[in-house]
Formats: sequence, structure tokens, C-alpha cells
Amino acid sequence: MITTAWFIILSAMLTMYAVLDGFDLGVGALHLWVGKTDDERGRAIGAIGPVWNGNEVWLIAAGGAMVVAFPHLYASAFSGFYLALMLVLWLLILRGIGIELRHQIDHPLWRQAWDVVFCGASALLAMLFGVALSNVMRGVPFDASGEFQGSFALLLNPFALLGGVVALLLLMLHGAAYLAMKTDGAMHARAWRAVGVLSIVAPLGVILIFAASFFVRPDFFLNFQRWPLLWAAPILAVSAIVFLRRTWRRPPDARRERQVFTASAALIVGLLASVFGGMYPTLLPSLDPSVHPGLDITNAAGPRHSLRIALGIYLFGMTVVSLYLVRIYRVWRGKVPSGAAYHP
Repeated sequence: MITTAWFIILSAMLTMYAVLDGFDLGVGALHLWVGKTDDERGRAIGAIGPVWNGNEVWLIAAGGAMVVAFPHLYASAFSGFYLALMLVLWLLILRGIGIELRHQIDHPLWRQAWDVVFCGASALLAMLFGVALSNVMRGVPFDASGEFQGSFALLLNPFALLGGVVALLLLMLHGAAYLAMKTDGAMHARAWRAVGVLSIVAPLGVILIFAASFFVRPDFFLNFQRWPLLWAAPILAVSAIVFLRRTWRRPPDARRERQVFTASAALIVGLLASVFGGMYPTLLPSLDPSVHPGLDITNAAGPRHSLRIALGIYLFGMTVVSLYLVRIYRVWRGKVPSGAAYHP
């Protein structure tokens, strides 16, 4: 029971990160196209400036939950995905310095250079997260002792690359919805049009990877047969995209912009809940179960006593973080006016 609770907590942490930092990544990947002028690109960064670093807390929290609850998963994943994780770390650093250094020198070439860095790092991060999740679904090679056996090139398989593209499209949709909610004028119009295009393309990508998952993990849907309540997750995702499209077709106003953003968030929640629901109780499958069965909530878990103590501490800490983030978003609600570039 306690290991199931930690599986849910870890899944929730990753989902919160995808929803909150997801629109940051989407804004970064889009802002060179949605923002045509230096002022507009500054407004795009200004829209996420007060919250982007706080959103990354959820990634740190997920890593901490993995260390505490499933140390064997942490050891195997971080050794097997070492190069990928180093790339993620450097891309996170590049995103941060792209935001923080952009305004330090008042020269167009300086700002344009950091805009390109911010855009490229954001897009690559979104793809890498999609590649990582796809490999977790597909499985990785283990030896008999449970050690990862493979290379970085092995992780770049067709299924994972498709997952990376789909993740990028979904987060760009999420970012476009956020920019449409936070901006006005010509920039708002371009963001709203991007929502319309991406709300068609991204679901098509989801359908493709859904079909491919039948070949990669034919047993993935057994949990949905065992526990029909899990169908609520894919139903939420489908309902969210239908609601988003219907709302987008109407003339935009503040209420509809919030609804579109909420729907894009619900789409991400529904898709990730479907993935985690289908994987339970597996954490990291094995490509060859005859060699090693893979890692699940039983063989990857830490000592029960430690899990019980950490559970109360973790829930208290995340409650405090959640209240803090709610306060920040309330303070910085509303549109970002022209000329309101982010200045830390």
C-alpha cells in the first residue's frame, strides 16, 4: 500500500512538472515565431519570468521522491540515462541563462543570440523529456543483476523519437495557450492561431504514438481491463481536446483564453495519467523479461519504515510549495503589457 502511494506521488510530481514547466518550454520553443519583434519576444519571456524557476521545483521534487521511495530505480535510471540527463542539465542551464542574460547588454544582436539559445534549449528539452518517457514505456535492456546495459544511441529508437516530437507539439500547444492568455494585440492573435494549428497537429501525433504503443507494449492496456476506472484518464484527454477545439472556434475573450489553457493542461494530465495507469506497478520495464523482469514498486522500493516517515514529510513540504505557487500565480495574473520584458 505504501509503495502504491509513492507511485501515485511520483506520478503526480512528474505530471505537475509537465503542466507547469510545460508551458514554459512551449513558450520558449514558440517565442521566435509568435514574437516577431524584440519587444514581443521580451513580452513572451516576461509572461513566464516570475514563475519559470518555481515551476522547476516539481522536477527536483520528483527526483527527490525517486531517491527516497525507489532508490533502485534512481540508481538504474541515472546510470543508464546518464548522458541524456547531462544534456537535460545543460539545457536547463542554457534556458536559465538565456532568460537572465538577455537584458544585460542593450544590443539587438546580444538579445537575438540569447533568444535563439532560449528557443533551442526549450525545444530540445521538450523532446528529450518525450524521448525519456517513451523509453520508460518501451523498456530498457537490463542484465541479470538489474544493471542497465545499453547506450545513448539505443535510447534514440523510432518509438522514442516519435514520443519526443509528440511531446514537443503538446508543450508548444500548451505554451501557445498560455501566451494567448497572457498577451494582447498582434502577438495574442498569432498565439491564438498557433493554438488552432497545434490543436490539430498534436492530437494526430498522440494517435500515432498510441497506435505504435500496441507494437511496443502489447500488454499496456491490461490495467484498463482490470480496473475500468482508469478509462477516466484517456476520456479526460479526449474531452479536453474536443472542448479546446470548440472553445477556440469562438471569438477569444479572457474567459475563453483561460478555458483553452485549462483544457491544454487537462490534455497533458489525461495523457500522463493514462501512461502511468497503464504502467502500474512497473516503474522501468525490461526489454527482455527472461533476463531481468524490470523494476517495479516492489523490487525498487526502499525500506518500509523510511517510506512511512518520508511520506508525511513530503506531503507537508509539497503542500507548502503548492500554496506558495498559488500565491505567485495570483500576484502575477493578468496580461503582460507592451514593453514589460522580464528584468530579474
